[in-house]
Amino acid sequence: MFYGLLDLPWWGFIVAALILTHITTACITIFLHRAQAHRALDLHPIVSHFCRVWLWATTSLVTKRWVAVHRKHHAYCETAQDPHSPHVYGLKQVFWFGAELYGVESKNKETLERFGTGTPDDWLERNVYTPHDFAGIISLFIIYVILFGVPGIAIWAFQMMWSPIAAAGVVNGLGHFWGYRNFECKDASTNVSPIGILLCGEELHNNHHTYGTSAKLSVRWFEFDIGWMYITILSYFKLAKPKRVPPTPHFASKDHIDLDTVKAIFLNRFEVMAHYAKDVITPVFSQERNLSRKIKKLLIREQSLVDDHAQQHLAEALKHSQTLQVVYDFRNRFQAIWEHTTASQKELLDALQAWCVEAEATGIEALKNFSQSLQRYTINA
Repeated sequence: MFYGLLDLPWWGFIVAALILTHITTACITIFLHRAQAHRALDLHPIVSHFCRVWLWATTSLVTKRWVAVHRKHHAYCETAQDPHSPHVYGLKQVFWFGAELYGVESKNKETLERFGTGTPDDWLERNVYTPHDFAGIISLFIIYVILFGVPGIAIWAFQMMWSPIAAAGVVNGLGHFWGYRNFECKDASTNVSPIGILLCGEELHNNHHTYGTSAKLSVRWFEFDIGWMYITILSYFKLAKPKRVPPTPHFASKDHIDLDTVKAIFLNRFEVMAHYAKDVITPVFSQERNLSRKIKKLLIREQSLVDDHAQQHLAEALKHSQTLQVVYDFRNRFQAIWEHTTASQKELLDALQAWCVEAEATGIEALKNFSQSLQRYTINA
């Protein structure tokens, strides 16, 4: 009985621990995160309830609490009201004690009332999962000891540690501090890894913060989101229905900018800005021999994330390159067009047309080519 009813070989316990933990991670990203917090997909009741039971037993997480804290994180990202920003609390605090930060915020009644709407509120949620949240992990401990014997204690402990470190530490900590960025959204989110297997796609955190309501977290050809693979499989069996995915740019043979162009560019504005960085700033910057790579990052970085010291450093560098100053100014002006949320479509069209005329008049080849490429954007494939 030392090895329990299953009596597995030593490597079998390792495989069991990895599989069981992976199921927990999948339930968190598919059910809690994508389906509940962001309403990015609908799940069949069978799948939803399996996730609820599994998470109750393996994490003691209450759906409403998790969803409310996460939605607040998106609403106030990188500010003093963000429940777990490493730029507010420090990376060490969020990485090692992120679960404690979550626990504190999950007891905030105002947070639950404002951000926890629309989560399950049936008899089981009210009478079992929420009031007896720790009963699940205690029951799991007993089941593991019966099935795996003494090694089951280690498997149980591994599962208990995995979610706080992986979700709270890596995603909420490193995912706002270290990695690469596909898009310059208005927070410090990063993609920790292009391969989303260990965290079921949550590694692609910058993609997620850019397209928060997307059921798919991978965007580039080299990125892999295993959570999306599971959703695709569930969809095939009519057990899931994705609502939104990242927009895909479409192009047409056009030689002018019209309202269709405006709509298409607005829909794909993050992708368009990424192309500006690649097709305009990068080639112009490469012609400058005396500027550090740090300056290039500042030229691309979302302005609200650049502190005063870095702004001064950038301003000094731009004094030595009129061309870089021009493409940087045009970048900021282009982005400002889409930030005028109260502008009418006609006003946006006029602003974009004026921007293109002025951009082409600069005589900067990269800027001219980019301006002309904008004409090809279209809503329809």
